[in-house]
Amino acid sequence: MCLFQFTARRLVSQAHCGLKASSSKKQKFCLEMARPSSNMADFREVFAKAKHIAIITGAGVSAESGVPTFRGAGGFWRKWQAQELATPGAFARNPSRVWEFYHYRREVMLSKHPNPAHIAIAECEKRLSKQGRSVVVITQNIDELHRKAGTRHLLEIHGSLFKTRCTSCGNVAANYKSPICPALAGKGAPDPDTEDAAIPVEDLPQCEEDGCNGLLRPHVVWFGEALDPGVLTAVEKELDICDLCLVVGTSSVVYPAAMFAPQVSARGVPVAEFNMEQTPATNRFRFHFPGPCGTTLPPALARHETEIIS
Repeated sequence: MCLFQFTARRLVSQAHCGLKASSSKKQKFCLEMARPSSNMADFREVFAKAKHIAIITGAGVSAESGVPTFRGAGGFWRKWQAQELATPGAFARNPSRVWEFYHYRREVMLSKHPNPAHIAIAECEKRLSKQGRSVVVITQNIDELHRKAGTRHLLEIHGSLFKTRCTSCGNVAANYKSPICPALAGKGAPDPDTEDAAIPVEDLPQCEEDGCNGLLRPHVVWFGEALDPGVLTAVEKELDICDLCLVVGTSSVVYPAAMFAPQVSARGVPVAEFNMEQTPATNRFRFHFPGPCGTTLPPALARHETEIIS
């Protein structure tokens, strides 16, 4: 089942915002929510009491590490935008060009490091786990910077740049080789005047499972593809039990992830948004903290004075 349909159904069924639907006045209050607060002290009180925290992250949390997003004005690799290359059709037509694009992205990421936002999340997870509290990171990012920072409970809904999937046998494997295959060494330059390498299929990354040798593809979710149902089931379980949700560095416009936090908010759970600017979902949330995530998130997730650490 498509998560969008699943989430939409849940959103409708949970649209009571935690209130009983016994009067139209209460329903009106639910639809006309107050503008979100930017009071950090109030957020910190909620944070101190939370037992199960879900943190949903997007490209904004990695932008401060210098990770290119390939979105918006100027978001091109050579003369293409990501949505022209990150599709099954593009890979079928020109696997060499698509692999050049992903090889470039992999090589860029090998030189990038987690920023204060990634580190604050990882340190918060480690600290709260000692108190019997949990933190899960649900990320749209494929760069593995959360993993580099030390986050353990991580759900990568769009896959990873550093995993491959065989187009023949379906095997998924971690792959941190640089370059990922000899033919891609020195390839992938983003300059618009760069010509395609036109690498033969047999020289592109190949499956290493015994007797397979099938063509590998990046293990990422491309435009037009469904998200992994196993990952979505895990996301559903985490969102069902969370008692605090943070939305960090995401525009809240890419579905189905754009519906995760509104779904949580609809059942009365506090949601805090940390983003450079307001998003289409901002007014559905209890808190909004504008500015760079690397600046706003560390004080939000720092040890609260009421925490007892053994």
